[in-house]
Amino acid sequence: MSTPITGHATVGEPEPTGPLVVTEDERLAEHLLRLCAAAGTEPQLIRGAPPPRGLWESSSLVLVGDDQVARCAGLPRRSGVLLLGLDLDDPEVWVRAVQLGAEHVLFLPDAEAWLLDRIADAAEGVGPSALTVAVLGGRGGAGASTLACALAVTAARAGRRTMLIDGDPLGGGLDILLGGERARGLRWPDLAGSRGRVSGAELARALPALKRLSSLSCLSWDRGDTLAVPPEAMRSVLAASRRRGGLVVVDVPRHLDAAAGQALEQSDLALLVVPAELRAVAAADRVAAAARMRLGDVRAVVRPLRAFGLPAQRIARGLRLELAGELEPEPGLAEDVEKGVPPGIRESGPLARFCSTFLDEVLPPVPAVGGGVY
Repeated sequence: MSTPITGHATVGEPEPTGPLVVTEDERLAEHLLRLCAAAGTEPQLIRGAPPPRGLWESSSLVLVGDDQVARCAGLPRRSGVLLLGLDLDDPEVWVRAVQLGAEHVLFLPDAEAWLLDRIADAAEGVGPSALTVAVLGGRGGAGASTLACALAVTAARAGRRTMLIDGDPLGGGLDILLGGERARGLRWPDLAGSRGRVSGAELARALPALKRLSSLSCLSWDRGDTLAVPPEAMRSVLAASRRRGGLVVVDVPRHLDAAAGQALEQSDLALLVVPAELRAVAAADRVAAAARMRLGDVRAVVRPLRAFGLPAQRIARGLRLELAGELEPEPGLAEDVEKGVPPGIRESGPLARFCSTFLDEVLPPVPAVGGGVY
């Protein structure tokens, strides 16, 4: 990355923990120590004796050199044990892996990149990937950014770890919708040079802190001249966000550039917001076709009109999309935005009701991570 990631702590973030390394082979130990340093973690190194049972069972990841299998084979079976082979031509290493209960047999340097990712995952406390929802408008002004913010706010209010990513450089900035435009922290121009692996925990800590919702992180744009990010940066940031678990919401522009296409390809589903009027449906048909080329699960969210509006089911059928639901107008929304009140913060409003129903359908129950509103 081009910018160091440092900043505020995120509520509910797991404490990093280094792997357990068991080997007497000096070259292997040195190699593993370098990989751990590259992943930003400090391992526990055991030489010449079996590790204590408590350390064996509690370590986030266990790396056992082939020279120490006999000493470790009697320890309790557990997940996250990797056997580091020392001889590519030794077929008996697979037998020893079974005796040890190892998940994988690795040979360095061939498996170095894979092992580095696994060590970094363990250091971050990585669990199940986040559900990633892309939101885009069927036409300009459809309300996609408002819905994206409301989804993130609703999830965070329920105690879910949530990341909101602003993928639209011309949208004005989701931090403004959240009332956090003056909060200090990284924006997209700071991360435009991101390549490879980004730490999800460090990314969340470096983003602006939102006073109202401590379990919500938002990556938005500043008011500068940067109008695009490379697709590699979007890929790295999204991958880091997904590794933290919970929910990731991405506000995607209608005109899909390379970064927006990358966001759709990494999403689990997309919501296409369509006002219930003929011209909006015609425009949305083109957007839906482009989105379906990158993501199989695209659903329609219809905003009904007070008079002469098209039926929601008819609109969804015409777009060849599943209907996610209807989104009624939110009274006082424009005034809330001017006052810095985030969309979806009013639990009794149509936005919050729609988002709660939708998230209950697509997200599994998860324990709260702390924080909440105010």
